[in-house]
Amino acid sequence: MLSSEKGLGFVYTGLYLWASLFLSFWKVSQQGENQRRLYRELLKNYNRLERPVMNDSQPLVVELQLSLLQIIDVDEKNQVLITNAWLQMSWIDAYLSWDQYEYPGVQNLRFPSDQIWVPDILLYNSADERFDATFHTNVLVNYSGSCQYIPPGILKSTCYIDVRWFPFDVQKCDLKFGSWTHNGWLLDLQMLEADISNYISNGEWDLVGVPGKRNELYYECCKEPYPDVTYTVTMRRRTLYYGLNLLIPCVLISGLALLVFLLPADSGEKISLGITVLLSLTVFMLLVAEIMPATSDSVPLIAQYFASIMVIVGLSVVVTVLVLQFHHHDPQAGKMPQWVRVVLLNWCAWFLRMKKPGESIRPLSCKYSHSKHQSSVSSVEMNVLPGHQSSNGNVIYSYHAMENPCCPQNSDTGNKSGKGPDLSLEDSEISQRKALMDTIPVIVKILEEVQFIAARFRKQDEGEEVCSEWKFAAAVIDRLCLVAFSLFAIICTLTILMSAPNFIEAVTKDFT
Repeated sequence: MLSSEKGLGFVYTGLYLWASLFLSFWKVSQQGENQRRLYRELLKNYNRLERPVMNDSQPLVVELQLSLLQIIDVDEKNQVLITNAWLQMSWIDAYLSWDQYEYPGVQNLRFPSDQIWVPDILLYNSADERFDATFHTNVLVNYSGSCQYIPPGILKSTCYIDVRWFPFDVQKCDLKFGSWTHNGWLLDLQMLEADISNYISNGEWDLVGVPGKRNELYYECCKEPYPDVTYTVTMRRRTLYYGLNLLIPCVLISGLALLVFLLPADSGEKISLGITVLLSLTVFMLLVAEIMPATSDSVPLIAQYFASIMVIVGLSVVVTVLVLQFHHHDPQAGKMPQWVRVVLLNWCAWFLRMKKPGESIRPLSCKYSHSKHQSSVSSVEMNVLPGHQSSNGNVIYSYHAMENPCCPQNSDTGNKSGKGPDLSLEDSEISQRKALMDTIPVIVKILEEVQFIAARFRKQDEGEEVCSEWKFAAAVIDRLCLVAFSLFAIICTLTILMSAPNFIEAVTKDFT
């Protein structure tokens, strides 16, 4: 009994396993058969050229949604936006519906896009070589006839790049979709909000939003409307890269331009420094011009800033030439005009709190006038007998000899006494006068040399005084230009950069 029961148990178990396998195989094979039969029946009388509506007077409603995945590139030079996006189109095909109870297990079908009717929706502002850059995938159809077509693609669209506020700019690029051959009475295109849930962030651009709008255009040729759906990709440029590579070097270079006014004129490097700074700014201008479109509609903000700094540097070079001309002014060329002395040495020097070197120090040597000098020279000339003439042609007149205790001037006493020593005194006086007459030419030559040396030193002092005035005027111009150009550079930097609408937002998000 036990053995027979065990045998029956094995038999029942085998029958159960065989039945389950058969049923499962029957279901799978039945479902595959249902799909094959459904495909054959649906496409038997189907025409992909026919608009799939039951009433030809009614428009076919097509819903369109853009799913933006990534902003690949914004080509400012060619004004092209390259994005990775999916187009999600859905509509109801009245000829592709079936009863799910007649075909059990078949919930949906997949048709190639070239076998059934698909709306001819294209990107109007496409810049791709093939124009339609989407990949034609299968169309997913369920039992109610609802069709869903999701072609992905790398979309290249034309976009007007407004570079006025570069690099603090916000760009708005339109993606305009619409049917190429159907009007609004045949195909009613409806818009769904853009999907950015799977968006991958870009290192150069921040996505602000992708608002959409449905438009209807009426042309003069036709009375029917032509609808389109336009998605506007709004993005803000991230300025950290351009700030570190363009703006900060430009600010530093403009600071170097101001150092031209602090460099001493005697160094001989003022002009070289100014021209070097000017060439550096020109190189940065070329870098900006390479990435900017060749348009005359607007001037980029950074180009305006570079141009302003280049004007400052160019004017600094011009002023430096004037400063060097003042500093190395030839004293033989003439004295400083009165109005220049008043403006530079008085007003500007007072305003800049500058004092002439040595102005507060009292000179050690006294300055003699020309008349005093002549009187001192004439006092040096001793008693000279009349009739003698100096080497320069001037007649030397005699002067009274200075009193000398060794040689008394009054000889009347000796003559009155009539004694011998008086005769000897007269002889000695005659001999002294004769010796003095012999030394007169030497004394005259010495006086002439002294006069020449004094005139030379006086002329040299006058030239040095003229040169010091011109050098002080050059220093005043340097200091005045340093203050003026510093203020102009600061005001220019703040005014131009902060004029951008989103300057504060860019600084707070990108530089912090």
